[in-house]
Amino acid sequence: MLTSILKAIVLFSLFWVCWRIVCQRWFKTSLNNIPGPPSPSFLKGNFSQLFNINGWDFHRDIASKYGGVIKVKALFGENQLYVFDPKALHHVLIKDQHIYEETSAFIEGNRMMLGNGLVATLGDHHRRQRKRLKPLFSNSSLREMIPTLYSVAHRLQTSLSQQVTDGPQEIDLLSWTTRAALEMIGQCGFGYSFDSLATDATPHPYSVSVKELMPAILRVLFVRSYFLASAVKIGSPKFRRFMVNLLPWKDLHDLRDIVDTMYKTSVEIFELKKRAMIDEDEAVATQIGLGKDILSTLMRANMDASNEDKLDESELIGQLSGFTFAGMETTSNALCRILHLLARHQGVQDRLRREVTKAYAQRGNLEYDELLALPYLDAVCKETLRLYPPVSFLFRTTRANIVMPLSNSIKGLDGKEIKEILIPKNTNVIMSIIEANRNVEIWGLDCLEWIPERWLSPLSSSVTDAGIPGIYSHMLTFLGGGRSCIGFNFSLLELSSSLKSPAFPT
Repeated sequence: MLTSILKAIVLFSLFWVCWRIVCQRWFKTSLNNIPGPPSPSFLKGNFSQLFNINGWDFHRDIASKYGGVIKVKALFGENQLYVFDPKALHHVLIKDQHIYEETSAFIEGNRMMLGNGLVATLGDHHRRQRKRLKPLFSNSSLREMIPTLYSVAHRLQTSLSQQVTDGPQEIDLLSWTTRAALEMIGQCGFGYSFDSLATDATPHPYSVSVKELMPAILRVLFVRSYFLASAVKIGSPKFRRFMVNLLPWKDLHDLRDIVDTMYKTSVEIFELKKRAMIDEDEAVATQIGLGKDILSTLMRANMDASNEDKLDESELIGQLSGFTFAGMETTSNALCRILHLLARHQGVQDRLRREVTKAYAQRGNLEYDELLALPYLDAVCKETLRLYPPVSFLFRTTRANIVMPLSNSIKGLDGKEIKEILIPKNTNVIMSIIEANRNVEIWGLDCLEWIPERWLSPLSSSVTDAGIPGIYSHMLTFLGGGRSCIGFNFSLLELSSSLKSPAFPT
């Protein structure tokens, strides 16, 4: 029986591979005329150059050489587009966002790893979830989180200070900012503590797993990108789990174990919240944040929602891992990047320290509006998020044939000017967030330099008139449209609250 199943899978895979080769070699499309870098591999195309931890020079080189829309090669010579042209991005994220959807591999992968939450849904299902979650990130909600964020930031500051009491020490700051970001999300998001932030604390299993998730995903990225959407259609979930266990593939087994730990912890947290709501006041009084965390608020609101807006338990549980996955790595990386840049730019660090020292001396722990009103702190955060966006690119795929107009024409391989591109159905589009944020035509000749002062005076018309479809300060860092980052204000608040102390960073 098992041998027959394996033979069927092999035959199906061979047929699929042959069909992809035939489609790429025999059917001509308008994308063939788009210029782009040569492909070093018939199997993977430019995949290994684009999705590589040391691949930023390649991204910068193709952007400077080919312009805002670039043809890149994928599996068996498949054409994909690498895009950072402003008008093209506007159509992808805003005007034609119903055509440019998340790839099936992205959605299915997130659903298998993170559950049925916001990052694993499409269409009306996604919009319904987003409608329920959006009020939880309002300014009034964020104001109530300030004391909790300060508490975590102060614990981080204390632990770091203790390590240098006897003199300078080399400290792995990324590890510490990751721990702090997870604790902020745990307390504000779920009313749950994952980490005391003590130097000798034993790591929580969830903390270990969520930090290992992204590296584990990257190790299976190629297979996930091209084979997962087909694999999830084979058999039942129980059968697919059996096949995962059977395959002699350590990277896949590591990912399985990480996901199992995250799911188990998410269910435990959810059940704790349910029991607290049943026991009401007495149980809530013992919780971190007194039941004002995002998950508790969502569960209470969900109880009063209409049937058409109500989320089921799988959706509620799915928000835990999804929120943590989307927010922890991005915020911790951004905070660590800021600290690294401040260490390299002493003048910027001194100016920032003077600003926060003065504000702290006058008012102590700043309220929400006061914190966000510190101009140089805001400039440091903005410039870092512009030049070093934590998420550098994202995929979309076309669900129908669509015309993509361009802000600036490009020259095709036939020598003619191209002002719009007919993109066939099922074409993957790579939105380059990092190149949109570094576009020399928008940000000027110093676009690759870290200059917080650029945000202290009105931005040039090349920035304000560019039409970048982002929700944050003419950047694409938090995307735009119906799938923009719902928690971006929370992320900014994490950064600002962590940096506001005059004793941090040192």
